Amino acid sequence: MLSSMSKQVMLFAIFLWMLLGLSEKALAQKEIYYDENDQIPFSERLYFGGNLGLQFGYITYVDVSPLVGVMITDKYSAGLGLTYQYLKYKDFGSSSNVYGGRIFNRYNVLPNLFAHAEYETLNVEAYRYDNSNNVFSEREWVPGLFLGCGYFIPFGRRGGMNFTLLYNVLYDNQNLIYTEPYVIRAGFVL
Repeated sequence: MLSSMSKQVMLFAIFLWMLLGLSEKALAQKEIYYDENDQIPFSERLYFGGNLGLQFGYITYVDVSPLVGVMITDKYSAGLGLTYQYLKYKDFGSSSNVYGGRIFNRYNVLPNLFAHAEYETLNVEAYRYDNSNNVFSEREWVPGLFLGCGYFIPFGRRGGMNFTLLYNVLYDNQNLIYTEPYVIRAGFVL
């Protein structure tokens, strides 16, 4: 009998296999429109997307992170994004709001595989102790420099999903946002 972890790994492998099969079919459907000078218009090089995360229960977590990017060459793109996160623990009753932005660069190594570099800065509420051991809070900007790679699964003419594995080279164990230097993201692009 398979353990719970083995079942999850097997289900993930089947899911990934199905997505890879879909991406090959969807890639054949991609159309690019050129203008009269055989140039791709700026509006065709723009793309929009982002991440959406939701969790409810003991911890309520909402993450909305839209982005806009532009294909500079057929392999290289760059863009900007915003982030808003809401976090509330059921037992504590207080909530926290995190907000900020990021700039990113992507280079398509293969049609669906890309290298990714990103600088992010997020404003978070930090709890500190004063000289009398009383707790107080203040807002603080927390930077992150992420390097990694990702896989793009196209759907339809322009859209798709991104799965990205990143490493925060500015991570330290006092980080107020991330508990580990590794970040896994799943997002969408239109």
